[in-house]
Amino acid sequence: MRGVDCVMAMVVTMMLAAGVWGQGGAGQRTEGQEVVQPSVVLPGELQRVLTDYEGAWSKKDAVGLAKLFAEDGFVLAPGSPMVRGREGIERHYRGSGGPLSLRAVAYATEGSVGYIIGAFSARAGIADQGKFTLILRRDGAGIWWIVSDMDNGYGRPVLKE
Repeated sequence: MRGVDCVMAMVVTMMLAAGVWGQGGAGQRTEGQEVVQPSVVLPGELQRVLTDYEGAWSKKDAVGLAKLFAEDGFVLAPGSPMVRGREGIERHYRGSGGPLSLRAVAYATEGSVGYIIGAFSARAGIADQGKFTLILRRDGAGIWWIVSDMDNGYGRPVLKE
């Protein structure tokens, strides 16, 4: 495996080892009852990713958003085909944006790969309106780049065959 495939495989392994998947009970949504995941404080270099993302999204800056991604990064948006590469990501985000507040609920790093799992809303202090997962890769200069951005809002219809 090379590049993005290797990073994604490593992140899945990290998430499994950290117990992110396969836990029942705490933090699960149940019918008629909403469980809010507590926020976690990110190390500065990971917080920068979220802060820069919020800033570019709020300014409707598609170029700035695309520059947060690895050259071969992906956007996995609900209801849309996969988008790969900065040029495609810029096109995908063109015209999108507005108020945004991101908060992390879990993260991990191991060497040059990492992830952030979080929630988003239009502004801090209001109920979460959706969730996201960012898979990250750190380059030789220590800069974290988004390899994959997957999100979805609450209340969207479930896709059925």
